[in-house]
Amino acid sequence: MPIFKKGDKTEEPEELTEIEDLREKVKAAQMPERVVKIAMKELDKMAKTSSSSAEYTIALNYIDYLLSLPWNASTADKLDIKRAETVLNEEHYGLDEIKDRILEYLAVRIIKLSRTYTIMVVDDEERTRKNLEHVLTREGYEVITKENGVQALEVLETTAVDVIITDLKMDKVDGIEVLEKAREKDSRVEVIMITGYATVPNAVEAMKKGSFNYITKPFKLEEIRSTVRQALVNKTQQLRAKGPILCFAGPPGTGKTSLGMSIAHSLEKEFIRISLAGIKDEAEIRGHRRSYVGAMPGRIIQEIRRAGVNNPVFMLDELDKLGQEFKGDPASALLEVLDPQQNANFTDHYLDVPFDLSAVMFIATANIVDHIPGPLLDRLEVLYLSGYMEEEKEQIAFQYLIPRAIKDNGLESYPPEFTKEAVRAIITEYTREAGLRDLQRRIDSICRKSAREILSDEEKRSIKIDRETVQDYLGPRKYFYEVADAEEKVGIATALAWTETGGEIIFIEATKMKGKSNLIMTGSLGDVMKESAQAALSYIRSNADRLDIKADFFDAQDVHIHIPAGAIPKDGPSAGLTIGVALLSLLTGRPARRNIGFTGEITLSGRILPVGGIKEKLLAARRAGLKTVVLPAKNAADVQYIPEQITRELTIIKVDQFDDIVDKVLA
Repeated sequence: MPIFKKGDKTEEPEELTEIEDLREKVKAAQMPERVVKIAMKELDKMAKTSSSSAEYTIALNYIDYLLSLPWNASTADKLDIKRAETVLNEEHYGLDEIKDRILEYLAVRIIKLSRTYTIMVVDDEERTRKNLEHVLTREGYEVITKENGVQALEVLETTAVDVIITDLKMDKVDGIEVLEKAREKDSRVEVIMITGYATVPNAVEAMKKGSFNYITKPFKLEEIRSTVRQALVNKTQQLRAKGPILCFAGPPGTGKTSLGMSIAHSLEKEFIRISLAGIKDEAEIRGHRRSYVGAMPGRIIQEIRRAGVNNPVFMLDELDKLGQEFKGDPASALLEVLDPQQNANFTDHYLDVPFDLSAVMFIATANIVDHIPGPLLDRLEVLYLSGYMEEEKEQIAFQYLIPRAIKDNGLESYPPEFTKEAVRAIITEYTREAGLRDLQRRIDSICRKSAREILSDEEKRSIKIDRETVQDYLGPRKYFYEVADAEEKVGIATALAWTETGGEIIFIEATKMKGKSNLIMTGSLGDVMKESAQAALSYIRSNADRLDIKADFFDAQDVHIHIPAGAIPKDGPSAGLTIGVALLSLLTGRPARRNIGFTGEITLSGRILPVGGIKEKLLAARRAGLKTVVLPAKNAADVQYIPEQITRELTIIKVDQFDDIVDKVLA
């Protein structure tokens, strides 16, 4: 190794001093043993490499990254379920079912993390038993003491213990037999041997049988405390919450991301959020190999490092918008991250050593779970946020949105006074959404215009926002929901649909003309919806006599089915019933009632099959002013969980067969 001379003294090269400093940092970093070995091996390579080479820079960056990761740094969980419930109620209105499930999830974590360990002390010396019981009880453990091995085996038959501290030499049943029986009953039990007759053969035999440690008498109590803590390390790892990964699914603006933030707030944990929308490269998740200077870890490890702790609340936003291309499948890379059985050894390509993610609380969000790959969805427990009723939006506006808008727009000294009529008008006439984002934008717009008006007129110190003011500020109303007042026409039926933004109503139109038995379908319809139309038409043709229709009606005519808003793609199985009603109305000349909404799939035999999104569809029906909704009978169970505010304003008809509703829905 070269030595540079300066006068009478010798100096080591600067890079060698840097490497020695790094060695000391690695030793002091409390990294896992296998990571320390990798780091030391990398430092040995650096010592033989020129500091001007790219390999030296790559290795230096790698060691710095290893040292900066929170291998053992964590925040203490706030184990208080009542506080968590208070935080969720303060920050979110409604969503009772979602809150209940979140609190159940947190309760399991809290019970696991606050569990008291049970330790059994077996020794024929009363003084030893009492000393150990006193010390371990003060440490917070539940302690059971027994004076011989026979009594210890009786306890093991009925009680689960975590650690056994047993004397080696005892009458009838010695410590080795206690060890064997305990490990036979539960392989996770750790047994610590203590004896005053320490010999090498005894120690070897005990360790071969699976003893965690072998301590000779007289021993120091601190040695016992330390050994018990080490024995419980694996138990603590096993007790980390390995429950399902929660996935909040629902329309935009329903509070999915803010729910995750509230969970972090209630537990007093660090909150991390990354958006997965548009990610197409697997390396974004797993990182790049250390083959070039610009290599870096994936987003998971980067955010863990930025948080500085190994147990944050980690939100994976927009999980349904992951991409896939030739660079790899990021959804497959997430399988290891989100699997509680695997993520304790998550290996990033850049780190190339396992990093324990089992303490991280992962939460995912999505608009539509159908777009999430099956294996990934299998690792998630999906909680659906269906949207808010008008009454809920009104309460949320007064409790959260208006105060936030006043603060954000600097109007604390001149707060505008919103009337209930004004807020209701904004909700029903200027927004049409399941969530709250557009409502917040409208309220912000009103506050900005109020700020300008206050500055224009110095005598004004507050503005009352009533219905007329809303119309002055926001212009003519944008949306009309009075479907019940619309004129009934032949060949038009009202369908209830579910979209990414919540429930909607759509009108299905049917008409006929001279032709050659063609079925024309327009409106950007998908394959599933086209097949539903074919099935509905086939059912009506095959049952023409019973439905009072000429059997040859299709011979010299074309039938055209159209769904307006042709620029918007539409697909799904729930339009079959509505298409059937529209066709029957067309062919019988009897208009379908416009205040009735339909959802359900139809088969060739006329059976009505169940569909999804019932709550969202009923919300849409209520918003639109419908009085009656026709649902498949097999969706009756879904109706039980719909809030009474919705169902009491709607007459719900449940049907099994298409024929059952003909006279009820046609004028």
